[in-house]
Amino acid sequence: MIMDFELMASMMSADYSYLEKEIMDLDAGGIDSFHIDIMDGRYVPNFAMSLNDMCCIASLTTKPLDVHLMIEHPNNCIDLFLKKLRKGDTIYIHPEAEYHASTTLQKVIDAGMIPGIAVNPGTSVEMVMEMLRIVKKVLVMSVNPGNASQMYLPYVGKKIIKLLSMKEDMDFEIYWDGACSADKIMEYAPKGVKGFVLGTTLLFGKGKPYGEVLQNIRELKF
Repeated sequence: MIMDFELMASMMSADYSYLEKEIMDLDAGGIDSFHIDIMDGRYVPNFAMSLNDMCCIASLTTKPLDVHLMIEHPNNCIDLFLKKLRKGDTIYIHPEAEYHASTTLQKVIDAGMIPGIAVNPGTSVEMVMEMLRIVKKVLVMSVNPGNASQMYLPYVGKKIIKLLSMKEDMDFEIYWDGACSADKIMEYAPKGVKGFVLGTTLLFGKGKPYGEVLQNIRELKF
């Protein structure tokens, strides 16, 4: 049985020695979108992908981009990203990183892109309640942002259940980011989580064609 959920490739985990080939192979293999982590070294204690990396990926695929801005005050530089992205791409911001998050999200909407928020493990649903009526996507972080290959924080599951009970009324979809393993997809895809960001746990470095790996995930063959 093939379930209807989206699979996004966490490009921070790709092999940058062969980035173009990675993108082409993922595209041909049936990935739904490319997830791009932008970090400023302040909001999170790390640097990851750059604006140039994002532009490179955008030039090599027509698949949507999911741009996750882990930066302080994204409103100060959001226009740099909006100018380079395509209509239908998604931008996630962290509400606690911005004084007036709704202003930043409105810029995303006005540019014809999909507005989203990323919710950290320590951020409650109540803290982002008003934003849920503005955004179309909620990226739930199951690990603290900033690094790959972290352990899952189990209390995040209760937050996802709460969000699932609200998504129809508020018109948003839920996406999983961090420590995405087979058991998480098998548990939460049937409950209504729309998509999963895949990294080293399930997608990269498996020694198999991406098309085969992705097909097995969609069929829940782990």
